[in-house]
Amino acid sequence: MSQPDFNEIMAQAQQMQEQLQRVQGEIAESEISGTAGNGLVTVTMKGTGEVTAVSIDKSVVDPDDVDTLQDLVLGALQDANSSLQSYAQEKMGPFSEGLGGLGV
Repeated sequence: MSQPDFNEIMAQAQQMQEQLQRVQGEIAESEISGTAGNGLVTVTMKGTGEVTAVSIDKSVVDPDDVDTLQDLVLGALQDANSSLQSYAQEKMGPFSEGLGGLGV
């Protein structure tokens, strides 16, 4: 059995690293939204986790029921975070499967 070509392995590793950096950049620049209360509250965040927007329907703004509004905002944040995690896993899938195809 012949030894793998070290230069070829290094070139493949470099290519994989470049692809990984590109995908990480795509994730960081993406915007993901999460909702709660059938869309009454929407939270939008970047792939970095930075919240960039919050939208609250007027119908849930009740000064006598702040707890419900807080729960809806928290639910929308959790939904956005869950969606972001799923998106990142999907994009990073090929990289989480190990070194596949590096000639080893």
